[in-house]
Amino acid sequence: MMISRSLIEDLRADRLTLPEFLAQVEARFEENGPFIQAFLLEENRFGRLLKEADELLLSHPDLINRPLLFGTLVGVKDIFHVEGFKTQAGSRLPAELLQGEEATSVFRLKEAGALIFGKTVTTEFAYFSPGPTRNPHNLEHTPGGSSSGSAAAVAAGFCHLALGTQTIGSIIRPASFCGVVGLKPTYDRISRGGVIPLSPSLDHVGFFVPDVQSAIPAARVLYQIWNEPTMPLKKPTLGIPDGPYLQSTSDEGRAYFEAICKLLEGAGYQLRHVEVMSNFEEVRARNDVIMSAEAAQVHKSWFEQYAALYAAKTSELIQRGQKITSDQLQKALSAREDFRAELRRAMIDHNIDAWVCPSTVGPAPKGLGSTGDPVMNLPWTQAGLPAINLPAGKNQDGLPMGLQVVGNWYKDESLLFWAKELEKVLSTL
Repeated sequence: MMISRSLIEDLRADRLTLPEFLAQVEARFEENGPFIQAFLLEENRFGRLLKEADELLLSHPDLINRPLLFGTLVGVKDIFHVEGFKTQAGSRLPAELLQGEEATSVFRLKEAGALIFGKTVTTEFAYFSPGPTRNPHNLEHTPGGSSSGSAAAVAAGFCHLALGTQTIGSIIRPASFCGVVGLKPTYDRISRGGVIPLSPSLDHVGFFVPDVQSAIPAARVLYQIWNEPTMPLKKPTLGIPDGPYLQSTSDEGRAYFEAICKLLEGAGYQLRHVEVMSNFEEVRARNDVIMSAEAAQVHKSWFEQYAALYAAKTSELIQRGQKITSDQLQKALSAREDFRAELRRAMIDHNIDAWVCPSTVGPAPKGLGSTGDPVMNLPWTQAGLPAINLPAGKNQDGLPMGLQVVGNWYKDESLLFWAKELEKVLSTL
């Protein structure tokens, strides 16, 4: 269902005009958009896009000098501010409270020739209260969250790139559930400017694309500093994080992951089992302390005045955070730094280039009342390490499965390089 690479290549090579490209996307959107509900409603969406496409063509008539993301359609999670669009953040709060200057990431995409397809559905304030978006692979199943609309939009072929955020598992989890590539960078390597925060110490801005090849130009544009990766001399050594963390998966998820590991070994990858995170319950508890305390700070004035307008789950988070002292928060933040150092030390001690683990506890759950469990993403987000979801076939029910690959601190470039090769192996599933 996704926008094919050949379609994008035809557009970039001028074998397909921008209006022709938009016409194809419009037909797909009109047919499937009402069922998937990935985007917020917008009147005359394609009239606006055609006008912006004309302006883009006037600005860049020369094929050779067109910007890197020329004509790329982008979905933007509705906690990012975009000029000309209202920000509602999936909430019932008065919209005028939530507006702000355009997000740095959005501005960079526009400068690179991208067209904003529209605002994608988010859970309320990027927490757990879901919106109406459905999984394109099975409309009875969740697409994940909180970047639900962004993941579903790419999976459904409405756009080729979508922005999201991850505070626990809001990029990797929906990417896995929807069968697309999702990249969460090293903490703060993509600017958080112009994005409504949930927990500033844990929030990451990342993105969704159909495949790893599409992630590379997106990273070049979005990263504040991007260094082109050099070809490694050998395959990466992959670490399997044994212990209570890995035991958090469902039986189906664990069996599928073990099958993936056998496939990787058969393809010549060396996998090493390493006992880590023996205190995993402490890691989970620490995450809640940081997230709830900072969410309470972010929403302090809004919540004082509009508490009745918040969804129950978000309200409970803020109320928990109000009880956390400044000392407790600082202690948790300090322990988070130690945790990151511990994971990095384990990689050095065992000569591991990247971790591999399940992206989710299992396939996308049935129903739209929950966005699924983000526990498999939590430690890597807390540590701020770069992570990518690679689609890894489907289960017996036809639901996508994914592999989470986690790199070392600031090693995003190497992670993407390795992901291209891993993607080829996983495509055989």
